[in-house]
Amino acid sequence: MPIEWIGFLAFAASMVGTPGPANMVVMASGARFGAKASLPFLSGVIFGKQLIIWPLGLGLLSVLDPEGPIFLGLKWASVAYILFLAWKMSGARIKKAEPGATAPSFVQGLIVHPLNPKAWAMIIGGFTNFVHAGASPFMGTLAVAIGLLATQWVLQPLWMLAGSQIAALVAGTPKEAWLMRALAVLMVASVLYVLFKGA
Repeated sequence: MPIEWIGFLAFAASMVGTPGPANMVVMASGARFGAKASLPFLSGVIFGKQLIIWPLGLGLLSVLDPEGPIFLGLKWASVAYILFLAWKMSGARIKKAEPGATAPSFVQGLIVHPLNPKAWAMIIGGFTNFVHAGASPFMGTLAVAIGLLATQWVLQPLWMLAGSQIAALVAGTPKEAWLMRALAVLMVASVLYVLFKGA
């Protein structure tokens, strides 16, 4: 087998299931537009991760030094981006979509993970920690791609459904402000942990 499946799937579940930029936007879409209307966006978010997996697995990781200036620059840009998102989220409020507003599209979902530093760190961690050294680049990449795709289809719809349920429970109440602040803190903590646990 090209990958240590049990360890990788446990790692993938812990990363995909915890708060992060992708789960936050999926939950926000569920809260504003409902689960059914958000399905195309969710699908785009899920398949968008494949846009990172395949280039990394088929050669980019072997060309770029994870400790070099490109990845170091990406790490600090990621920190700045996550802090900005968290600041915006902490002051945001759940609101239902205005009449005539449409849910974000499949194409809009595709760009979420390429802009998500947690996704990059997760994928790099999957390749460097769980793909066997003797595996071919294609088989190793295929294993990571299938494992993450399956994990996302199980866990990320739960965030979308949670958004629609949360909107019904806390929107417009004092609990809403505390919820948004807590989610912002969890998003920052999860990303910083992934980025710096190996530092």
